[in-house]
Amino acid sequence: MTRKPTMADVARYAGVSLKTVSRVVNQEPHVSADLQRRVQDAIAALGFRRNEAAARLARGATMLTIGLIMENISNEFYARLAKAVEAAAAEHDALVVFGSYEERPERERMLVESMYARGVDSLIVVPSAGDHGWLAEGPRAVFVDRVPAGLPGADVVLLDDVTGGRMATEHLMAHGHRRIALISDDSGLSSVHARALGYREALEEVDEALVVKGVFDPWRVSHEVGRLLDLADPPTAFFATNNRAAIGILQALRDRPERPAFVGFDDFALADVFNPGVTVVRYDTARLARAAVDLLLTPSDAPRRIRVPVELVVRGSGEQR
Repeated sequence: MTRKPTMADVARYAGVSLKTVSRVVNQEPHVSADLQRRVQDAIAALGFRRNEAAARLARGATMLTIGLIMENISNEFYARLAKAVEAAAAEHDALVVFGSYEERPERERMLVESMYARGVDSLIVVPSAGDHGWLAEGPRAVFVDRVPAGLPGADVVLLDDVTGGRMATEHLMAHGHRRIALISDDSGLSSVHARALGYREALEEVDEALVVKGVFDPWRVSHEVGRLLDLADPPTAFFATNNRAAIGILQALRDRPERPAFVGFDDFALADVFNPGVTVVRYDTARLARAAVDLLLTPSDAPRRIRVPVELVVRGSGEQR
């Protein structure tokens, strides 16, 4: 990020004193309309934003504020992560504010800059697939679940995605399946790529006709699952790389006679309610969040990468033949 304009820059541009700029910014009374206009014009021209962190310190406030930026907090994974980050931050008397960018890199950047301008001290980010080189000079950040493109020196907390993908696929193979379809979203995301890599390592020979990429919504997954099941040589099992894909598979199978096996990556609230229950690759979200907060509060000159282990939870859907 380029250097942010200061109140001193605004004062020079407007041709007024620093005290006058401070009074206008803090909405103090008894500033003439002409001076207010000159200062506001300078603020607009320079793109100045008040530093809320400095304002807090001036008031004697010292609470640390952490920004958590995610794809979509309505997704159960992100809701659980938000709750876990908030709990971990509370142990350090820190406040957490949230923002969702819904896989739009331009909104992600807007959220980062907006939080920074409003005094957020540091960030935990689940990065989009876009380049993040622009964050190299920005606020301190730790990344979760995905490696940020363009930031090779970033601190990152990841799941053991390759092992999870391999574990899910090998479990299906152990139950006699060889035509196993992969249902995934953006392969540009490091987590999705790694889970697919585990799938490929387990199968060794992959029928690319059974590989679906770039589907985010359950209804699209449902459509793709139906299409695959209508093939002349359909898959007998599925591996879903996230909870949305697993839900889409359930939607597709609701109205079909076939009962293929499937394993999902990410647990979700109703996974053990269905009959059979949904077999998933699961992990400790609290551990993921705690590791991110710990990295954030213990800066290091050397980049750090933590990998959180995963486990297979057998409930029935992956054991069908």
